[in-house]
Amino acid sequence: MGSTVNAVAGDKVASTGNGNGSATVDKGVDFANYFCTYAFLYHQKDMLSDRVRMDAYFNSVFNNKHHFVGKTVLDVGTGSGILAIWSAQAGAKKVYAVEATKMAKHAHELVKANNLQDVVEVIEGSIEDITLPEKVDVLISEWMGYFLLRESMFDSVICARDRWLKPTGVMYPSHARMWMAPIRSEVADHKMSEYEVCMDDWHGFVTETKSYYGVDMSVLTKPFSEEQKKYYLQNSLWNNLDPNQVVGTATILKEIDCLTVTVDDIIEVKANISSTITKEDTRLCGFGGWFDVHFNGRMENPAECEVELTTAPSIDDGTHWGQQVFLLHPPVRVNKGDEILVNFLMNRSKENHRLMNVDLGYEIKLSSGQMLPPVRNKFYIE
Repeated sequence: MGSTVNAVAGDKVASTGNGNGSATVDKGVDFANYFCTYAFLYHQKDMLSDRVRMDAYFNSVFNNKHHFVGKTVLDVGTGSGILAIWSAQAGAKKVYAVEATKMAKHAHELVKANNLQDVVEVIEGSIEDITLPEKVDVLISEWMGYFLLRESMFDSVICARDRWLKPTGVMYPSHARMWMAPIRSEVADHKMSEYEVCMDDWHGFVTETKSYYGVDMSVLTKPFSEEQKKYYLQNSLWNNLDPNQVVGTATILKEIDCLTVTVDDIIEVKANISSTITKEDTRLCGFGGWFDVHFNGRMENPAECEVELTTAPSIDDGTHWGQQVFLLHPPVRVNKGDEILVNFLMNRSKENHRLMNVDLGYEIKLSSGQMLPPVRNKFYIE
């Protein structure tokens, strides 16, 4: 996950397209909460060690050199500078590598150490604020967050596209998709157990406080319970799912064409989907969400070698993105042939536009035709 957008602490910038007028984002707070992480080499190393991520970008660049030879390239959120370096090695005549954090200094040194300083120009600053001397032929960026859209970095890529990409230009990646499937997981039981232990401890605390200090704290039991439910039961979890934990068909929640999508198109993700259970007599413990991106070029200038980067459940090590897991409490017994009807809504947190709130409702249609009562849950991707 690269980083760019706001670099000047203390400044304010209007966020784009919230549907209710522009909300003001404090750049200093945003930097402290988000960008500062990407300024550390240990975090860059984690991403650079993700072989699925690295191989996908490497293969997409070097197997499609016709998009790069003699071309101008813009790398949005260059981080360590690896994508900019590859673009130059693939034959680009000029690469603008934009990075909002102090990681730009490391990127500059890395470019120089690889003797590409005459091709790659590292620019420290936000993509919304910097100025380039020309339009570019290629826009490359690794902007994807957990479950694709967490972090809202794609806003900056869209801004860069609209400002600097030529009408005939290509984007790397060119397309993206969000997926969801029903899963089974023992983590659901563990989280419920942790919540129950926490509440038992609270009840003991209330009893002791009244006995020892004469103060009845029970009026706070409900808000404490709600607070702990959010922490233990409603926060979506990062996980590396095994394919065997997927108990039903995977379904696309959203498809994105990076060349044409707008910020308004991604502020809210809304979908009605269905999935058929594929396992005999199993538990529906929740839903797993993941994404893939594709490097296909554009219709008028397609990739010679199309590449996919997927974060789907894998028997291998998977990716640093893993999957987002939305657990159900309690789990539900289901059988092969049952149909799960899902109503999904994801939008940005009002408190922090880089985090997501998810409203997930589902109904189960048994293979017998009987409909079970609908269930609705709220989750937080934080």
